Amino acid sequence: MTLAPGDMAPNFALENADGVQIRLSDFIGKRVVLYFYPKDNTPGCTTEACEFSELWDKFIAEDALIIGISPDSVKSHAGFIAKQSLRHILLSDHEREVAKAYGVLQVRKNYGREYLGIVRSTFLIGKDGKIEKVYKSVKAKDHAAKVLGDILAQK
Repeated sequence: MTLAPGDMAPNFALENADGVQIRLSDFIGKRVVLYFYPKDNTPGCTTEACEFSELWDKFIAEDALIIGISPDSVKSHAGFIAKQSLRHILLSDHEREVAKAYGVLQVRKNYGREYLGIVRSTFLIGKDGKIEKVYKSVKAKDHAAKVLGDILAQK
């Protein structure tokens, strides 16, 4: 499935690092920066998460929440948040159903081996629940600043 600007963002219910179920629909009326990443505590994923967290106040000032999703467990997310002092929400998509719904679970290649994995992607979701922008196969470094810049440019 390929999602595009103007599409309604698929709703979901996943657990956060405290084991509390969070639904995308809980945030209607706010912008949501929904980013998918492969794995907690890896170099690229740590860079991306820390940069989003560092810009958290600026995103909040623009009425935009940041939510990261990976297949990692709730326990792994709790440790990642504590270790990196992250300020935003991380959700556990252990079954990878949300990743499938957003089209970010794809065949990947690493050292000649093929596997099904998460392609680092971000969806900017408007206050009405519709996708405003899709960032595919993003580079972790400076991605958060780019997303924030795009939000500020829409003012």
